[in-house]
Amino acid sequence: MPFSALHQLISERIQREGPLSFAEYMRMALYEPGYGYYVTGSAKMGWQGDYFTSTDVSSLFANCMGRQLYALWEKLKHPAHFLVLEQGAGRGDLAGGVRAWAQEEAPAFHAALAYQIEDIRAGQDALGMERTAAGRPQGSPLRGSGSPSVILSNELIDAFPVHIVEKRGGRLYEVFVDVQQDGRLCEVLGEPGTPAVAGYLDSFNIPWHTFEEGWRAEINLDAFRWIQRTASLLRRGFILTIDYGDRARALYTAERARGTLLCYFQHQLSERPLARPGEQDITAHVDFSALICEGRRLGLRLHKFTTQRLWLQSLGIQEELEQRRVKEFAAAETERATDRGQVALLKWRDLRLRVAALTDPAGIGNFKVLILRR
Repeated sequence: MPFSALHQLISERIQREGPLSFAEYMRMALYEPGYGYYVTGSAKMGWQGDYFTSTDVSSLFANCMGRQLYALWEKLKHPAHFLVLEQGAGRGDLAGGVRAWAQEEAPAFHAALAYQIEDIRAGQDALGMERTAAGRPQGSPLRGSGSPSVILSNELIDAFPVHIVEKRGGRLYEVFVDVQQDGRLCEVLGEPGTPAVAGYLDSFNIPWHTFEEGWRAEINLDAFRWIQRTASLLRRGFILTIDYGDRARALYTAERARGTLLCYFQHQLSERPLARPGEQDITAHVDFSALICEGRRLGLRLHKFTTQRLWLQSLGIQEELEQRRVKEFAAAETERATDRGQVALLKWRDLRLRVAALTDPAGIGNFKVLILRR
C-alpha cells in the first residue's frame, strides 16, 4: 500500500531530525499547510463528514447560546457594541443560529451584536486562525471593531496537539513517533522532551506513581498558549468554551489507563493515530484545570463550570422544546389519525430525540462548559 504525501513528509522529517514528539506529529497530521486534516479540503464536520458538533444536532443549541450571550450582555450593562468572537467556527452555523435567534427574540440585543468568527485555515496550528465576519467570505475580516465582549469556542481545544506520557518502571516517559524500515510509523519511548511535559502531572498533584504499568495520559501545552492569547484579546468580558474533558483529578485517573486519545474517520472511532495522517481527526479530552489555573494567573475569574446538560437546562431548552410542541406539532395529538398528524408526530419525536442527545449525561451532555470573566 503506497504511503500518502503527508506520511512521506513526516517520514523525511524524522529521518532528518530524529523521532518527533507525538504533539509535533499530531500538529503535522492536523495542521501541516497543504496537507493537514483541518487545513485541506472541505469542512470535516457534519453528518456527511467525520464527526458532528452540538450545532449539527439541533438549532436549539444555538438558541440556548443566544440566550447565554444575551445574559452576558446584560451583565455588562447592555453595551451598544457587543462583539462576540467565535474561535474554530468551521462553517459558521452557530453564528448564523445565534443571529437568527437574536433577530427574532431580542431585537435590542441583535442591534448591539457584532459576531465575528475565526477558523483554522491558515495552517501551522490551532493558534493560527483567520478572522472573518459571520456571513462574509474567508479573508474579509472586520477591522477597527474593538475588543471582544465574549470569546467563545465549541469543541476547539480538544483538537490541539498533545504530548503523550507513559509510566514504565516507576518513571514517566514521553511517546515519540519514529519510522520503521518498511516505512510505517511507530511509537518509541524516550525521556520527556521538556520540563513542562515532565512536571505537568505533578503540578496538578496527580498520583501517577500509584497507577499501573503502561498507564498513559495526554498533556495539552497548547491549551496554555491558547488561554494566554485569548486572554490578551479580552479587556472586559467573558471567555466561554465548551469541550469534552474534566478537571485534572477527574481526568487523570487510574481507571483511564490508556488516556483519552481518539480518532474519527467517517463517524467511526479508532485508536490508531499513526494511520492515515491528514485523513482522520485526532482528539483528546481537555484538562479544564489547566485553563482555570492559567486563567486565574492571567487575571480571569471563574464565572461558571458545569456540564452541557445542566447548562442547556438552565437556559430553557426543555421549556423551548415544550413551546415548540404546542406551537408547531399540535397536530401530532389533535390529528393523529391523519397524514398531517403522523408527519407532525414524526417531526416532534425527531426534535425530542435531538434534545435528548444534546443533554445525554453519557454523551455530549457531559461536555463541560467553562466561563471565565475579566
